Amino acid sequence: MTKEEEENKLAMEVESWKDFEYALRNPNTVLFSKMLTECLENKDYVTAFRTKGSQYSVESLFMVLIFEQQKTISKLIEEMESIRNRKNEGSTPHSGQINLI
Repeated sequence: MTKEEEENKLAMEVESWKDFEYALRNPNTVLFSKMLTECLENKDYVTAFRTKGSQYSVESLFMVLIFEQQKTISKLIEEMESIRNRKNEGSTPHSGQINLI
């Protein structure tokens, strides 16, 4: 299978989920469409999808999406910890005061 055929296979898989998109409401429709479009645009994801071999399946697409979510979650956790650290460095809680962040 050529590289172009492999990329078309991913595009066909993404296209097969368009009916699901139509069942969603805004802003979920926009987010879902963006998520699938990013799968097609990111060359690392296209390569990862191709590693499944000739037996492409929706599992490869799901793994890409789960990976992207995990990256986002990790980034948000890092940002929250950074904010928490900056806040804790700038002030010390008084006795009996609870520092939630």
